[in-house]
Parts: sequence; C-alpha cells; structure tokens
Amino acid sequence: MDTGMVADPIPISLVVHSVYCPRRVWLESVGEKTDTMQMQAGLDAHRRVDKAAESRVNEHRAVNVRSERLGLSGRCDVIEGADDGPLTVVEYKATPVRRCPEVTYANRLQLALQTLCLKEMGREVRCTEVYFTGHRRRVEVDLIDADFARAEEAVAHTRRLVGASRAPEPPDDDSRCQWCSHVSVCLPSEHRYENARRRVVASAPDAQILHAATAGARVSLSSGRVEVTKAGERLLSVPIERVLGLVVHGNVDVSSALLRELCWRDRCVVWCSWSGRVIGWSQGADSPNGLQRVRQHVASAEGRLDIAQQMVSAKIANQATLLRRNGEAADTVERMRRLQRDAVSAQSLADLLGVEGEAAGLYFDSFPTMLTGNTAAFAASRWRGRRRRPAPDPANAALDYTYALLLGDCIRSLVACGLDPHAGFLHSSSRNKPALALDLMEEFRAPVADSVVVRAFRNGELTERDFTGELGSCRMTDRGRKQLISGFERRIETSFRHPVFGYDVTWRRAIEVQARLVLGTIDGTQAAYKGVTVR
Repeated sequence: MDTGMVADPIPISLVVHSVYCPRRVWLESVGEKTDTMQMQAGLDAHRRVDKAAESRVNEHRAVNVRSERLGLSGRCDVIEGADDGPLTVVEYKATPVRRCPEVTYANRLQLALQTLCLKEMGREVRCTEVYFTGHRRRVEVDLIDADFARAEEAVAHTRRLVGASRAPEPPDDDSRCQWCSHVSVCLPSEHRYENARRRVVASAPDAQILHAATAGARVSLSSGRVEVTKAGERLLSVPIERVLGLVVHGNVDVSSALLRELCWRDRCVVWCSWSGRVIGWSQGADSPNGLQRVRQHVASAEGRLDIAQQMVSAKIANQATLLRRNGEAADTVERMRRLQRDAVSAQSLADLLGVEGEAAGLYFDSFPTMLTGNTAAFAASRWRGRRRRPAPDPANAALDYTYALLLGDCIRSLVACGLDPHAGFLHSSSRNKPALALDLMEEFRAPVADSVVVRAFRNGELTERDFTGELGSCRMTDRGRKQLISGFERRIETSFRHPVFGYDVTWRRAIEVQARLVLGTIDGTQAAYKGVTVR
C-alpha cells in the first residue's frame, strides 16, 4: 500500500487500539484523553524505558520511529543492538499478576508496525520480544508475513475511522467496556439512555479539585507535587496526579511551571475574584473535539430549543424537590411541578424564559422557609428576595459565592470534553459570558449550590460574624468563604443514584456526564438531551 506523503501521521498506538474498539480510536483521534488506574499501571511499566537519556551501550530507550509510506509514527520502548548491526525490538507490557504472560494479537500488531517503520528507516530487525513487567519475563515473538499484511490492513482501517465525521456507535452490552480506559468519555450505556453497569473504571478516580483560597499564598510545582506555601510555611502538599483541577480565589500566586504542567495534563485552572466572580480559565492547546466545537457554535447561533427545554425543566424540578424537602410551601411546589411540565412544551425560547422566570419567582419567594432554626434566623429575617451583585444580605451573598464555585466546575467539565463554555442555548452568547456553562449549571443549582447554602445556615456553619456590610452590600469574610468551599466540596463529592443510568455517581461526575451528553446531542451521536432530576 502506498499512501504517499502524509503530513499528520497516525500513531501506532491508535492502530493497535483499533483492534480493541473502533469508537475508542475515533475518540482518541479527536483528542479525548483519560486517566485511569489501568492506564497508570501501564505508564508505571514504561516509566524507566521512556527515559531516553538513560540509554546504555547497545540499548536504546524511547526510540521514535516513522513510516512515510504508511503515514505512521510511534515509539519503541527498547531497541537493542549496535548502531550498524541487526536490532532486537522489546515492547514493555504490564500484565495482571494472576494472568499468564501471553502475547496477544494487539502485541503482534504493534511489533509488526514498529518493525515496518524500522525497515523503512534502513534498519534490520533480527528479533522482536515482549517484556512483561509483572512477571519480569521476556517472550520472543516470531513475526510472519501474515502479521505484516494484517498490520498494513489495520493502518488503512484506522485511517478510515479517524477520517469519519462522527464517532462509531458504542458496543452493545460489551463486557469489555467496563474495563476500557475511555468508558468515562465514551458513555456506551448512557449514549442510549440505558441503565448502566456500576462503573469499575472512572476518570482520575482519586483526583480532587484544589481550591487555593488563602490570600498571599503561592501554589507551585516541586518534585511532582503541588505545594501551597505562605511566608515560608507549607500549607499543603499533594501529588500532582491527585489534582483534577485548580481554582484560584483572589490574591493567590500560581507558578508558571505548575500552569504549564496542568495544561500539559489537560487540567483546567479557574481564576475567581475574592468575592467568587469567575475571571477566567486555562485551556490546553490540544483540547479535544475541535470539529464538534465548530458544530456547537453553529447550533448555538441557530438555536437548540430541545436542549434548553430539558435544562430548564430539570432546574425547576430540582428546585421544587429542595423546597419540598426543606421548606414549608406545598402550594408553591405544586405550581412549580406544573411549570416543570410547561417547560418541555414551550414553543419558543422567549416562552421558555417566561416559564423559567415564573418558577424562579415562586422558588425564591419561598426560599426563607428553608432557613429554619435559630442559627439561620438572622439570614431569613434579612431576605427580601433574590438579588444579585452586590448582594444585600447574607443569604444572597452565600448564593452568589456558591454559584461561582458551581460555575467553575461546569466550565472545567465543558473544557475537558472540548466544548466552548461561551456558546450556549439558553443564555445569550452575545453578552460575553460563559453561556453554555451557565446553561449546564441550571439543573445543578438547587441540589448542589442551594443545598450547600441552606445546610450551612441551618447547621451553624455560617454565622452572622461571617458577613460584613458596606454601603448597602453584604460581603463574606475569609472564614465564611472557606466554610462554603468546604461545604461545597463535601456536597459535590457526595454520591447519589443516577435517576436514568442506575449507578452511583458523585455530583461532580454527574456534571461531567451531562456535559458529554450535550456534546453527543450537538454532534448527532446522541438522540436527545435529558436533564438530571432528583425527587
């Protein structure tokens, strides 16, 4: 096969993954990346051989190879042999201890592709082997002509996959999905709105959002750890692998080395003012789903009433549920349930906004009924309705700050799947605000942000001394902000049973799932968007 010169070669790893799942290949080709325990094991297995500087005499590590004829590029873990003699290619693989060190078809394919590249580069390959790190055993692989023929066919097949404008359909009830590194972005069961198996593999399972909220502190990178210091005192030190994202509050300095590393890892940094207003965020250059992002802008300009209807309906439903659980407004809850149904039948965006506004008025008129108990009495007594910046009372100030925290999480989730937070469907994209992030957060306002505020007042976590007044506005103290951050993180990491998919999921993960369902609805791989509701 002669494809001619190819400007952007296909990675060998992508061809190998085509054996596993065509949908995964397409997702990887558009830049989707994941971080799982399974992948971390593979990275650990390669850590030593990936250091080219540690190569020895007649042992070369992390060697880049390329085939212009096939339009292929890749990296060999270890190549043994003299510079002018025949070579032995050794591929490192992590294998579960209880399994036999068995050479798979995918292993043979990878070695065949590496061999084809080396031969085109003018080198003779005498032997190919797989080293199983768990068993510390090398297994020789005798490649035959059929292996090379299948390898070239696999390259052609992969090129057709990555050239497609839409992702292939996900496998139907395939047991391999639960172990796939890309299950958290592929969403095979969620794609069809089916009950899904309990997730065994999750994206960055131990990672957390790091909030830097101590004024005058500095956040930096040191020996693979994120460190927070102030005046020479170390306040926090965590491995960078555990940092899913960084939120910077107010006057906090972040080192350029840490910013660069987080961008490299596709970890979003969100900057907020001391009052909680989102100022901006970082995004890596190689963000995924570039074509889908273009489609998002077209859809935003043309309008997607169906998506906006679901978001508003879910928002009203969740507000009614929170009010039913914590307030004294049965009639209001019943009226909001009717508005919830009206939202999905709205004939225009203007009608939908009218329904949303009526529901919001009912909800916030009854909001102080949820601020019960002696500790919350001061907040309830000063409530005069929902008022935005500047907040005139403690409850509004707390809502503003918590909504900003939620907005930051929505921005991070959208950036992670390659969507533009500005191009929305409910909120106007013409006002230079992150419209899609504001859209996405609607259904999570009540169960995440509002519930945090209600609980903080009722439990005495926020008291009158956590607020100050100036020229008719109410401001939160440093202690108050830290109390809300702590409460917000506890809430958003709380698990609940997903009402559609049937497995336990944190609220943070639910936001990520909804962001990906928006993505699927935009690119046509998802039949419809459904909001998350709780009862």
